[in-house]
Amino acid sequence: MARRAESSRSDWRRRQLLTLLGAGLAAPALADAPSRETLAKIHGRIKVVEHFPDYRVRIVEHFADLRVQWVEHFADQPGLWIKVEHHPDYSIQFVDHFADFDIQLVEHFPGLP
Repeated sequence: MARRAESSRSDWRRRQLLTLLGAGLAAPALADAPSRETLAKIHGRIKVVEHFPDYRVRIVEHFADLRVQWVEHFADQPGLWIKVEHHPDYSIQFVDHFADFDIQLVEHFPGLP
């Protein structure tokens, strides 16, 4: 009887340890995604770079985190971006995999979905 209780305790501890390790591995992936508040702040002068961006971005057709419209002037709302080469507010890199967030390029109604 004592052996059985000891075995169930060790099984319980093993399950708890695996649960904690699993949660620890999943948490960094969730913490890396920008929040809605952060996405709402990404507007203004944007430079497209190949290396060392502020954000890695994937262009999608549906279910985007942010709808983006390229404009020439007055990029003062979320999703309004002006493409620049010098003195950017943010730098982005277009990627196919492992993006920080997804964008949809639109002609009307930019911003958060």
